[in-house]
Amino acid sequence: MTAATPAATTDAATDAATDAAAPWSPDGWRAHPIAQMPDYPDAGALALAEAGLRRRPPLVFAGEARRLQAALARVAHGEAFLLQGGDCAESFAELHPNAIRDSLRVLLQMAVVLSFGAGRAVVKVGRIAGQFAKPRSAPTETRGDATLPAYRGDIVNGLAFEAAARVPDPGRMLRAYDQAAATLNLLRAFVQGGFADLRRVHDWTLEFVAGAPQGARYAALAARLDEALGFMAACGLTSATVPQLRETELYTSHDALLLPYEEALTRIDSTTGDWYACSAHFLWIGERTRQLDGAHVAFCRGVRNPLGLKLGPSTTPDELLRLIDVLNPDDVPGRLTLIARMGAERVLERLPALVRASARAGRRVIWSCDPMHGNTVTARDGRKTRPFARVLAELRGFCAVLRAEGVPIGGVHVEMTGKDVTECTGGAQAIDEAALGTRYDTHCDPRLNGSQALELAFELAEILKEGASARRRAAAA
Repeated sequence: MTAATPAATTDAATDAATDAAAPWSPDGWRAHPIAQMPDYPDAGALALAEAGLRRRPPLVFAGEARRLQAALARVAHGEAFLLQGGDCAESFAELHPNAIRDSLRVLLQMAVVLSFGAGRAVVKVGRIAGQFAKPRSAPTETRGDATLPAYRGDIVNGLAFEAAARVPDPGRMLRAYDQAAATLNLLRAFVQGGFADLRRVHDWTLEFVAGAPQGARYAALAARLDEALGFMAACGLTSATVPQLRETELYTSHDALLLPYEEALTRIDSTTGDWYACSAHFLWIGERTRQLDGAHVAFCRGVRNPLGLKLGPSTTPDELLRLIDVLNPDDVPGRLTLIARMGAERVLERLPALVRASARAGRRVIWSCDPMHGNTVTARDGRKTRPFARVLAELRGFCAVLRAEGVPIGGVHVEMTGKDVTECTGGAQAIDEAALGTRYDTHCDPRLNGSQALELAFELAEILKEGASARRRAAAA
């Protein structure tokens, strides 16, 4: 495996297009240049860990991935909305049922608010049960006179700035698998066992509206939803009589960054003969690993799971169309989600050409907004943070661009937690830089806390509701 260069050349694009039509195998990525690959010092230990993963059962099943793709096809047609959210990077130390429950609760609350505001079903996909690896801007980290390998997530090495902790350890992949399996088991119990009851979720949201400093702004929407639930109950449509009101579908996703892990958990579906990545229902390719001739694109093109592709401000229309051709050559609706992460200052400048190019080419893709990664700044104390106002500004800009181009606003992708952390400044809680150290718990990037995440959902619901009203007025004219 060789290191990847940041940009793809014309020759690389030609090679990638040729390769897209070639036979595929799970280990074919090893013949391609690769970015963000840990430097494992013990090849034998790596091979042993991979063999252990290959012997283990799949974490998810092909039929579940197909069900997700069918739901995402509705998103691609503008009939549903994709909500994707969860931790920046899961950690081994924070495996606890309460943490999983609280993050799920916020995601469910966001989904109810968005569904009612948009008048569309919401497809819920968590950044959970596998989001252990993180790309890094540099391979090493320096503190004072010491330079060590960068922390790449618990699946690779340890967070502590110590030489022994930072050595990449392939045995961590087995521990990540075990934690993912335990997390999935609990999630399935929650979403099928009454925790996702629509009435219960709405009651949590009413508590937020009553207690939030700016709760009055959202009271009208919450009241309308409360009336709708009351009317349904009067008609006999309750969780006791309609199972869909007490259960829900939740899918898992993560960055397909650590390819030895992904390859080892790839399986042939016995019913179709197709290959599926069985580490998660949905995988995405990051901004730093989307090289046309790179290993991550080479791997992901061959699995049948729904895929995401992160797009930063350096993406060109030509590069985007070539990537779409490689990752979704049959133009299957729901197969490919384009996740824009431009930054608040550049979204209006850089996004329109990309949306226009895919629309003019007739590509049936989903456009989703990641308003987090392009809005990271460094506070005075050296901590990374994300101003909530900039997060909302990018989200509004994204929606304005999609609306102007006549393309459905497909989804939102956020890093969030159910914990009451103080990692992103602003929001209704008015967190300032001085308060960042109060509960700054992240292992990597700053996350929205539960209150900020729900505030974002209310803001987005209002945007989607305004768009739906405008479309109805235009149709009636």
